[in-house]
Amino acid sequence: MPITPNSVIQVLIYLVILLLITKPLGLYMTKVFTGERTWLTPVLAPVERVFYRLSGVDAEEEQKWTGYTISMLLFSVAGMLLLYLFERTQQWQGPLFNPQGFGAVEPQLAFNTAASFTSNTNWQAYVGEQTMSYLTQMAGLAFHNFVSAATGVALALAFVRGLTRRSAQHLGNFWVDITRCILYILLPISIIGALVLVSQGVIQNFNAYTQVVTLEGVKQVIAQGPVASQEIIKELGTNGGGFFNANSAHPFENPNVITNMIEMLAIFAIPAGLTYVFGKMAGNTKQGWAIWAAMGILFLIGVFVILPAEQSGNPLLTHLGANQAVTAYQAGGNMEGKEVRFGITQTALFSTITTDASCGAVNGFFDSFTPIGGMIPMLNIALGEIIFGGVGSGLYGMLIFAVLAVFIAGLMVGRTPEYLGKKIEQKEMKMAALAILILPASILGFTAIAAVLQAGTSSILNPGPHGLSEILYAYTSGTGNNGSAFGGLSANTPFYNWTIAFAMLIGRFAFVVPVMALAGAIVKKKVVPANAGTFPTTGPLFVVLLIGVILIVGALTYFPAYALGPVVEHLLMLAGKRF
Repeated sequence: MPITPNSVIQVLIYLVILLLITKPLGLYMTKVFTGERTWLTPVLAPVERVFYRLSGVDAEEEQKWTGYTISMLLFSVAGMLLLYLFERTQQWQGPLFNPQGFGAVEPQLAFNTAASFTSNTNWQAYVGEQTMSYLTQMAGLAFHNFVSAATGVALALAFVRGLTRRSAQHLGNFWVDITRCILYILLPISIIGALVLVSQGVIQNFNAYTQVVTLEGVKQVIAQGPVASQEIIKELGTNGGGFFNANSAHPFENPNVITNMIEMLAIFAIPAGLTYVFGKMAGNTKQGWAIWAAMGILFLIGVFVILPAEQSGNPLLTHLGANQAVTAYQAGGNMEGKEVRFGITQTALFSTITTDASCGAVNGFFDSFTPIGGMIPMLNIALGEIIFGGVGSGLYGMLIFAVLAVFIAGLMVGRTPEYLGKKIEQKEMKMAALAILILPASILGFTAIAAVLQAGTSSILNPGPHGLSEILYAYTSGTGNNGSAFGGLSANTPFYNWTIAFAMLIGRFAFVVPVMALAGAIVKKKVVPANAGTFPTTGPLFVVLLIGVILIVGALTYFPAYALGPVVEHLLMLAGKRF
């Protein structure tokens, strides 16, 4: 079935709005991170100085890549331990903050969740409204929604400084970067965004859960809680962990198409704005727009693969006499696992956005997608979530591919590769290659182990190629710091809690160490003046090369594994076979 004009219009509206907010948000963030005066400076600068005095931070003192990275790691370890403590002691939080009287979270699940939110993954192997108290949700989980996002932005800034500074030693101050990100960007937008969400029906309260009797006479418990304040930062910080188990498919988290659009824009807003920050700091905004263009094209490819797959529906149902055509009276296509208030287009768009970014929020269930529709979210994450990507992590991940692209271009023309006037030599390429290879090693390694051990296969609810996809997606989501679940896998077991936790930590911290080492090496280099032989990194040729390198690397490292389950399923479906 061809894509409907209505679907195309919805996608284009989203993309145009994202384009319109990129420059103003990017300009504002540039001023924040370069210490220039903004309209919030009179209010927040005194607060910022108080934080520095209390913590003993010298805002003028910068750090080398080693000091910056160590600061980030120590901060993350401390935050992880704090969240683990909240989870293990929530039975003592009292009736105000734990009105349901939830007990302590089981140790292995608590470790998994602490690793998840610290690494900006927000994988949830539990039912939120049945496991976590209000205080754990607010002071534990939502706290990490802010600080893990700010950490990602700080790392991106450090990497950009490495590329743009000349003959320098330092990459900035980690403590200053995360403080400014939280105070000037995340908190103001979250406050306004939460109020807008409340106006649209997202709940925000401390009420005990409500017990009602349905029309059928069945008793039902309706969960309550401080949802709006967590909902906005879960999207803005590309975190993804929902207050409710149904995540953004739950009407208390995402009531209508207006909130759905707000949440989708929030996911891409900061990653898109950071491309403009990169261009400004590089002294040439075309550099940032070239990165934005590559991201935008890859985003559209994903959307327009999922849409026809889902709108065509399942031929097995057609053979049984079901009418899956799009008409004025029905949505048609594959509506299984999708909310009626969003339909196929908004669900396909949301699923592409959330897996392009390291968000993991969902408004539908990937396990119910068609095989090809389910393959795209996996591939989006497997590419490193660089298609706008997570806050900060998307930019430095894409810039790693940009370094690789200019290296390949240099080899083709017989010149020493350069990016932003700095020569890319052996040491830089070793660090870039190491960063790129860490992710597939973790994903495919853990998947192979789970596929041959009883502890792994016993959690599969759908045997066969679909079961392989469920395992593969779990480790892809964990290592990629996405956090979305394919569904159909019982992941709250000792085996999966431990292995996915380590996959999440590897995907965040083992990946970023060579990235920072690359930044530390390249910041020391002198800038070589451009000449007739310099490969331009601002035009269509560079954008095409960059996209090609990303897809080729993805194909070489992932395609055999990622295509196996979905493609076999797709062929069986077309043949009218059950699986």
